Amino acid sequence: MVAAGRRGAGGGAPAVVRLWERAAGTLRDRLLRVRAIGGLAVQAGLAAALSWIVAHELLNISQPVFAPISAVSTLAASVGQRLRRTVELIIGVTVGVLIGDLLLVVIGTGWWQLALIVVLAIVVALFLAGSAAVVIQAGATAVLICTLSPSIRDLEFPRFVDALVGGGTALLVTAVLLPLNPLRVLNRAARPALDLLITQLDATAGALAERDAARARTARTRLRQNKDELKAFVEATQGAREASTLSPLHWRERHGPVGRYARAAEPIDRAMRNSGTLIRRSVTLIEDGEPVPESLPQAVADLAEAVRLLKRQFAAGDEPNRAREQALRAVQAAGNAYREGVGFSGAVVVAQVRTTVSDLLVGTGLTQEEANHLVRGMFGDLRAPADPQRD
Repeated sequence: MVAAGRRGAGGGAPAVVRLWERAAGTLRDRLLRVRAIGGLAVQAGLAAALSWIVAHELLNISQPVFAPISAVSTLAASVGQRLRRTVELIIGVTVGVLIGDLLLVVIGTGWWQLALIVVLAIVVALFLAGSAAVVIQAGATAVLICTLSPSIRDLEFPRFVDALVGGGTALLVTAVLLPLNPLRVLNRAARPALDLLITQLDATAGALAERDAARARTARTRLRQNKDELKAFVEATQGAREASTLSPLHWRERHGPVGRYARAAEPIDRAMRNSGTLIRRSVTLIEDGEPVPESLPQAVADLAEAVRLLKRQFAAGDEPNRAREQALRAVQAAGNAYREGVGFSGAVVVAQVRTTVSDLLVGTGLTQEEANHLVRGMFGDLRAPADPQRD
């Protein structure tokens, strides 16, 4: 009984530790989330306050409720879509005001008039723009016009001005008063995608060296789960372009580090896809017992290192020369593996190393023709590989 009690007490300790680690991990994740969006919260607070001051004090709108709402709504849009969101707000409000006013004059007020006006406002908004933001603003404005116009006179102009002031103030805050650092936006979004690629290429290199099919299968599965990372990266490139276009502080960066980084999103997406094929064929290679020359896992490891250097040099705003050199070393190792002798799947892995390196070189700012020329030159002789079964 005592022994059992001791075992129970001892067994409870790991559970407490795991619970504590889980709680600490959750707290850490939430703190990171707050840190990531803390700047947005400050921007939203400042934009809401300024839009109220402009509408109430300068334009003499007695209750400018919709100005701060419009400001916060604009800032709540994905980074990179705030200018578009402002335009959508104005279009939606305009449609709602026009449809509401025109029909109120003809059919009056009431429950069925409200229903008809909202339907028509949404249909017109869909026809003109098709955006969810435009539709919501048109419908909401139509509701306000129908329900408040009988008791509040001249509601239409303040509603339109509120949307204009709110959206414009949000853009002012993000562009001039509290502008985002576009390079930081890109770094924060690109890091998860690049880290995922680096980790799985490293794992595949190890799996090839050890002929560990299970490890390669795990890398294949994890790399396939990259949609969220790539989506965040693509959205960040839009945000970086918007920030460097709107903010005078970052105009010079449009054609420098930020522009280069933003243009890399599509080539990196292709590199992720080609790396997926590389890893998938590595699994088949190991399962089929094909030859694995020492230079083949080295080529994949060199490829992972090239992505790692690319991430560091992009984050620092440097010209990615070292990443290019490292990527070409991966091609050289792949060429050596090809000439040493590989099987069918091994040849596909070699080809995917070449293709992925070409994508990465384009991501560093080279043209596709320049990248292909460098890859061909570094790969070397294309003579038929030796038959590993010949001896």
